[in-house]
Amino acid sequence: MTLAHQHPIPPSPMPEALRLLGDETRWRLIGELRWSDRQVGELCERLDLPQNLVSYHLGVLRQAGLVRAHRSDADGRVLYYALDLAALQRQIQSISSALALPTRAAPPSSMEGPVLFICTRNSARSQIAEAWLRHLSGGRIITRSAGTAPASVQPLAIQVMAEAGIDIGYQRAKRIADVIEPAPAVVVTVCDLAREECSATLDAPLCLHWSIPDPVAVSGSESERLAAFRAARDDLRLRVEGLLGLLPTISINPN
Repeated sequence: MTLAHQHPIPPSPMPEALRLLGDETRWRLIGELRWSDRQVGELCERLDLPQNLVSYHLGVLRQAGLVRAHRSDADGRVLYYALDLAALQRQIQSISSALALPTRAAPPSSMEGPVLFICTRNSARSQIAEAWLRHLSGGRIITRSAGTAPASVQPLAIQVMAEAGIDIGYQRAKRIADVIEPAPAVVVTVCDLAREECSATLDAPLCLHWSIPDPVAVSGSESERLAAFRAARDDLRLRVEGLLGLLPTISINPN
């Protein structure tokens, strides 16, 4: 029997994802952004790399659609870089499909303590994130949200979550002091202003930042405002799914 008869199916072309992820610097950047959105200076400091090298590889990743930049809502001169989880999933799937790899469920998390989401008003983004984590974890993870200057929950936030089959009409805006006990294991700021206001005072084993554009700040027609809330909802679902994938890899005890 010839080799051709033993292997009648030719190998698939090498996925572009392997070329993108095969570079060590890009791999390290993706690994850092997998946990939290970062500024260029923070990436340089955390990875001990020069700024020109970090900026170059961020440009490559942005051109490939794996990384996106968001101008800070708190300081417009600052850019936060974020990993596009949906794009990364598609790239990883291209590798998996090329090699016909099976998938398996992530192991249960060994984390103890709640996850706390914080934004400025606790009226939209943090409320949506709280609801997604509670829903997607099947209630297995204790989830809270709060604001640095809480206000009423936005009706459009309630509406777009109802479209996804999740009721948040009963949720209420809260101060950080109201939800600090039991001590959170993970704190996630979901707006830039909240991060800058309280990052120095947050005391949790793991503090992350997601630079999510504020849908409340969008003006215009009802359909335009709804589109902004839906975009925040869908982005936060991806972020929460990503967090659920990370939590089983670590052991966090807030006490």
